[in-house]
Amino acid sequence: MDTISLLMDGFGSALSLENVLMAAVGALVGTFVGVLPGLGPTSAIAILLPLTGVLEPTQGIIMLAGIYYGAMYGGSTTAILLNIPGELSSVPTCLDGYPLAKKGKGGPALGISAIASFGAGVLGVIGLVFFAPILADQALKFGPPEYFALMLLALTLMVSLSGGSLIKSFLMGAFGYALALVGLGPSSGMPRFDYGVSQLMGGFDMISIIIGLFAVTEVLKGIEERRASAMITKPGSVYPGKEDLKKSAAPMLRGGLVGFFLGLLPGCSAAITAFLAYDLEKKVSRHPETFGKGAMEGVAAPEAANNATSSAGFIPLFSLGIPSSPPLAILLAGLMIYGLTPGPVLFEQHAPFVWTVIASMFVGNAMLLILNLPMVWVWVKLTRVPYGIMAPIILMFCTIGAYSVRNSMFDVLIAFLFGGLGFLFHKYKWPVVPLVLCFILGPLLEESFIQTMAMGAGDLSIVWNRPISLVLLIAAAALLVISILLNRRTNQRVKEARARGMDVA
Repeated sequence: MDTISLLMDGFGSALSLENVLMAAVGALVGTFVGVLPGLGPTSAIAILLPLTGVLEPTQGIIMLAGIYYGAMYGGSTTAILLNIPGELSSVPTCLDGYPLAKKGKGGPALGISAIASFGAGVLGVIGLVFFAPILADQALKFGPPEYFALMLLALTLMVSLSGGSLIKSFLMGAFGYALALVGLGPSSGMPRFDYGVSQLMGGFDMISIIIGLFAVTEVLKGIEERRASAMITKPGSVYPGKEDLKKSAAPMLRGGLVGFFLGLLPGCSAAITAFLAYDLEKKVSRHPETFGKGAMEGVAAPEAANNATSSAGFIPLFSLGIPSSPPLAILLAGLMIYGLTPGPVLFEQHAPFVWTVIASMFVGNAMLLILNLPMVWVWVKLTRVPYGIMAPIILMFCTIGAYSVRNSMFDVLIAFLFGGLGFLFHKYKWPVVPLVLCFILGPLLEESFIQTMAMGAGDLSIVWNRPISLVLLIAAAALLVISILLNRRTNQRVKEARARGMDVA
């Protein structure tokens, strides 16, 4: 009853004009970047992250969260109409969505995708309402040893976010942690690795690095690829018939449940759950031979799974401070910029903020259903925006965003430097997400390690001598193994998708 009461209070705040406006902006921007090939939620959140210095915490996070789950909706448009999955999680949607589009059923496929996304998104937020406070309440028992074990658990995400090469992932993670070491030490307060450069005494700015690695890199990639507007197949009516709805109802439910429960596991990304939901649907189907040739169930299940996973990802983010995807890693940065450290005390010390954001997700999902059905023609036309117009606008926002944080051209230089590095990382297939993850979590790991060693008088065995931290260490080891196995399976699915001629990044 307390949870329902808090949620009702959250709705009272979420339905205020300012917060509804921020939810609408987030939904619109998210759908926009999901529709445009080559521009995803990670880049969009990175570009708009500096707005956190202008907006109130609640409004800023509502907008950034809306961009995230809005992009999950919008990504299905290019996947179905263009056979171009901007994110790995959209690959399964291409397998049957594009064949449906070629048959003239692209519109109904988009409609089923929107409905599946809405249903799964609401399911995920309902789970967030009931699971997150329970998880946060148990996490109140955490001390430095538990946080140290938790950070190790979080770092197992590097496996699922490795992009296929574990060695490259760990090397990039080490590079990210090395960048985090620059600046004042957490225990000594003395500058480290500044090499006499005064600007480095404060360390590298989180926003500048994120803008460079994602936003500037996307522009450089677009210039190299000479992106232009794409010709697409006419999608037809976006309103599915009764037969399509009947076929898709059970796959939506199964995909949503798979996506939600696996999305609770740190390191289980939307790409993994979408592939698993697609595989499950193909196995339980009475007509598995239709999959890959235009089965509506093959659109409903993975779309439900990836949207449920995106909503479920907020549970470990809010409760434990663990991001399960690149956009959530940047959203974690946004929370920390506001001084709202995700974890056990977030629900206790900032309850109005948390419940307002959760309530706004119900509002945002309803807005997205409206946007993705009647307005699909608008998003179709936006796929034809010349990249020569988009690229300068994005770079302008990058420059303003990097400069505005500390009013320093040094940060702008850093953003463009890391933009160049990000482009090289992409060109030679070095994953950048482990770098960002370790840059964000590295200082937290270092601080908890120092506190743990102080508690144990220099004896690290205190970590495995405490029940909760021991369980977390075992979970970290288990998730490491599971992530490796699921990562291999996902890579195999990607190879199969490439063999079908799909353009997968």
